[in-house]
Amino acid sequence: MISIVLLGTGNVAKHLFKAFLGVDELDVLQVIGRNEGHLSHFRNKVATGTDFTKITDADIYIIAVSDDAIAQVAPYLKEKKGLVVHTSGSVALKSLGDLNSKGVFYPLQTFSQGKTIDFKNVPICIEAEHKMDINLLKKLAGLISLEVHEITSEQRKSLHLAAVFVNNFTNYLFTIGHDICTENNLPFSMLRPLIKETVDKLEELSPSEAQTGPAKRNDVKTMESHLNLLKNKNYQDIYSLLSKLIGEKYGQKL
Repeated sequence: MISIVLLGTGNVAKHLFKAFLGVDELDVLQVIGRNEGHLSHFRNKVATGTDFTKITDADIYIIAVSDDAIAQVAPYLKEKKGLVVHTSGSVALKSLGDLNSKGVFYPLQTFSQGKTIDFKNVPICIEAEHKMDINLLKKLAGLISLEVHEITSEQRKSLHLAAVFVNNFTNYLFTIGHDICTENNLPFSMLRPLIKETVDKLEELSPSEAQTGPAKRNDVKTMESHLNLLKNKNYQDIYSLLSKLIGEKYGQKL
């Protein structure tokens, strides 16, 4: 049995908590967070509190807070004997300071409130200084996921950067598409099969091989028509820049 204390009450903490509850070999002892209201999500299921000086003893302490707050929470765990990890994709292991046992437990996924995640398919990236801690993290990660990867802080930063491009930036492009549909009385749902096929193709093709569209084939008239349809200057700039970069990649001059 691995005992766990969760420090944080945001989306990552909530999703991890739910995943841990479904595993007999894991025991979540306590959830600590500064926001009393957010703790209501965990009440009646586990002990909760807002006082970081009253953290119970556990095998693993998981700091699931904003990146800027990690260094503020870590000192409260200085006297603890268990392994202290954070869940950030962009914060180095050394940010946890001079703790005896420290590591990283980074689930590579986007977490939104109200959207259930199947952790079995979520890559979990782990890092620690000691072999014993690595083995503990492998065991913990393996109990909820089929994909466990031991990577360095530098690799994780690069992975997080890639994730911002394929998730956060892509989702903003979906927002632009949603705006265009709304402005023209079209249901955004019509685009969902296209979005799904765009992602599904990556099971068989590289992103470079899967690229299609007017910029790749140098369809200047279509691109000019699209730019004329766009009334938002920022959207025009995004369209022009992406078209230029795609064209250059495939040998077109736009």
